[in-house]
Amino acid sequence: MAHNTENVVTHNPFEGDNGAMQGNQVIPAGIGFVVSFVFFALMFTIATIIAAV
Repeated sequence: MAHNTENVVTHNPFEGDNGAMQGNQVIPAGIGFVVSFVFFALMFTIATIIAAV
């Protein structure tokens, strides 16, 4: 098998400049989890209050 030294991952022209995030994605994933958790907890709380009334 031949050894290719060229980079297999090339720039996607449809992404534009800086399309893919290069850094660590733990913080954005955590923020997304917290925001979605707060949203569903708020919906559950509102539904519980409405059911109690």
